[in-house]
Amino acid sequence: MKKLFLLATAFAFSFAVTAQTKPEDVVKSNEETHDFGKIKQGEPASFVFELKNISKAPVVVESTSASCGCTTPEKPTEPILPGEVGKVKVQYNAAAVAPFTKRCICKTGRS
Repeated sequence: MKKLFLLATAFAFSFAVTAQTKPEDVVKSNEETHDFGKIKQGEPASFVFELKNISKAPVVVESTSASCGCTTPEKPTEPILPGEVGKVKVQYNAAAVAPFTKRCICKTGRS
C-alpha cells in the first residue's frame, strides 16, 4: 500500500511538471530578433518589441536584461491583459565603432 501511494504521488508530480505553461503559449512577440542595420556612432538606436498576451490571464514582464551596459531594455510597468499588447523598448547607445550582436532577455510571469 505504501509503494502504491508513493508511485501515485510521483506520477501526480510528474504530470504537474509537464503541465506547466510554456512562454510561447502565453506571449507572442512581433519579432524574436531585430537588425538595426548600419547606424552612426554616437547616435542611439532603439526598437520596440511588441508582446501580445495570447493567454486568458494577465501577464507581467517581471524583468528585462541585456548582455552589456550599452543596450538598455525598458519593460512595461503594468500587467499585459489578455488580448492586449505590451511594449519592451530596447535602446543601443552606439558608442562603439564595430559591428555588434547584443542579447536582451525578458522574463514573464502570470499575475
